[in-house]
Amino acid sequence: MEFKIPLSPPHLSGNELKHIQDALDSNWGTAAGGAIEGLEKDLEAYLGGQTHVAALSSGTAAIHLALILAGVQPGDEVICQSLTFAASAFPILYQGARPLFVDSEPDTWNLCPKRLEEAITDRIKKGRKPRAMIVVHLFGIPAKMDALVEISKAYDIPIIEDAAEALGSEYKGQKCGTFGAFGILSFNVNKIITTWGGGALMCKDIRHKRKAIFLATQAKDRAPWYEHSHVGFNYRMSPVAAAIGRGQMKALPGYMEKRRANHEFYRTLFKPFRYIEVLQEASPDQHANFWLTCIRFATNPAGKGPMGLSAAFQEHGIESKPIWKPMHIQPVFREAPFYGGAVATSIFENGLCLPSGSGLTTADKDTIAQVALNYLQD
Repeated sequence: MEFKIPLSPPHLSGNELKHIQDALDSNWGTAAGGAIEGLEKDLEAYLGGQTHVAALSSGTAAIHLALILAGVQPGDEVICQSLTFAASAFPILYQGARPLFVDSEPDTWNLCPKRLEEAITDRIKKGRKPRAMIVVHLFGIPAKMDALVEISKAYDIPIIEDAAEALGSEYKGQKCGTFGAFGILSFNVNKIITTWGGGALMCKDIRHKRKAIFLATQAKDRAPWYEHSHVGFNYRMSPVAAAIGRGQMKALPGYMEKRRANHEFYRTLFKPFRYIEVLQEASPDQHANFWLTCIRFATNPAGKGPMGLSAAFQEHGIESKPIWKPMHIQPVFREAPFYGGAVATSIFENGLCLPSGSGLTTADKDTIAQVALNYLQD
């Protein structure tokens, strides 16, 4: 159904059309140069100038290439946060590798360092040291990167940092997506900025960026004819998508402010209800973009819960969504090992994502508040 108040719709800034026209006027109809390189430079500057960016067709493509660049081969094992969207894990299967899922910690909902180390030591005892680990900054909340990077270095297992939901978020003043050996972004239509489909791969080493672009453009060797010594992919971003992204980048700081303001609205709204937790930054080290504001219900005498609130919202044309169903309880991953307890499952069963778009109006918030309070106070 169409919602009067969607969860996270695209938000045009007014800057996009000029960049699209520039891309068309320059006749960059190929998958290189012009707007694409411009967006990469914009992102590299925004991310602090210490990382190299390749603009790609999706965040999923970026994870796939990151796994290839990290040396993941068929039969290898790759650790992945269980509480995430499936696109974080599917590329592991594309490589013929085996996912190992790890539970979350209760305060950030992100990868639990303790459970992570348990998984690594157990696999090493079994003679199967994981080849890489995928860390997700869920809903724009930064993971505890100090602890995760320390574990990565101690066991020499590279981090692929899934910052699909976390463009603009920071941990100790450093942008999410720049801590690991590789990082990824998504510019899907529901993200904080969009190219109407698209993503990016961040690399510490310029040689990795060059190889990623080589693989993403069908792995064409230097020759007068089409010569291929590697398997290639059609993963490069289109010039028009990149042009939209360049316009969106100019609006990113303002969009972050609006989403953070949305989060503060929800904190105030639910403050009287002690059985509702609003997911927030766990410490001053974290600065979140609050891509989506999410809540979790505890057991309460009134019997209120996420599905009841969601149904009330839907009745009034307001979109909300359950938290991601953990990967270790998804049918497609039923054979994959899982390390942890019930944290991720509990968050899924008791959580809800709330409308968080940067275009959310005062009238929208008034409607959301009225419907929520009517349900919770009934």
